[in-house]
Amino acid sequence: MPLFSFPDEAQWDDATATLTFTVTVGEYEGTVFVPRAVFTSLMERRPTPEEADAFFHANRPVFEKAVETRIMDRALDPDANIHLTARDVRRAIPK
Repeated sequence: MPLFSFPDEAQWDDATATLTFTVTVGEYEGTVFVPRAVFTSLMERRPTPEEADAFFHANRPVFEKAVETRIMDRALDPDANIHLTARDVRRAIPK
């Protein structure tokens, strides 16, 4: 059984302009937030929600690795959720 799991599909939240998905580690379950600004930085343009979702799914292992790294580094937000940054995602890209 894997240590980390990502049971839900990502969903775009128009109100906050973020893509959100769930991560579970044992009994911990948190929400991961990826703001549009992250996609803008990574894609070098302001994507539509559909483009951000497609980019996420095309690169999902990188986003999941970024989440795993944040959890392993105990870099959770005060609410125990994770707000990924473009730096987090870039660090997870295989060299």
